[in-house]
Amino acid sequence: MADAVAGRDRCGEQRLVSLPLSRIRVIMKSSPEVSSINQEALVLTAKATELFVQYLATYSYRHGNGKERKALTYSDLSNTAEESETFQFLADILPKKILASKYLKMLKEKREEDEEENDTDDGSHGDGAES
Repeated sequence: MADAVAGRDRCGEQRLVSLPLSRIRVIMKSSPEVSSINQEALVLTAKATELFVQYLATYSYRHGNGKERKALTYSDLSNTAEESETFQFLADILPKKILASKYLKMLKEKREEDEEENDTDDGSHGDGAES
């Protein structure tokens, strides 16, 4: 049985994975810690990536609104990243979409809060020095 798997590997590793190995190699080599990449490690990384993406998509589809529309959307993925503890590390990569006007309003409010805090800090230091 091991020979059949090994033979299949030798015949065409491309058939085992769908992602382009050359691009995965470039991404892996972009790390300063990586000097060389074994072909087997490259194929395993590609396969692991495919399985991860498949799991993320399936999970997002099942737990999102995808079933109703029979489609997987970006919002399904971003909700999964935000709500699922397993995919929490993707929250920065898959942020929820917001309108530019809402974002600008949030920035303005944050700036105003920061200014108020700075004003309060300046005032409290002055009171402490006078006492």
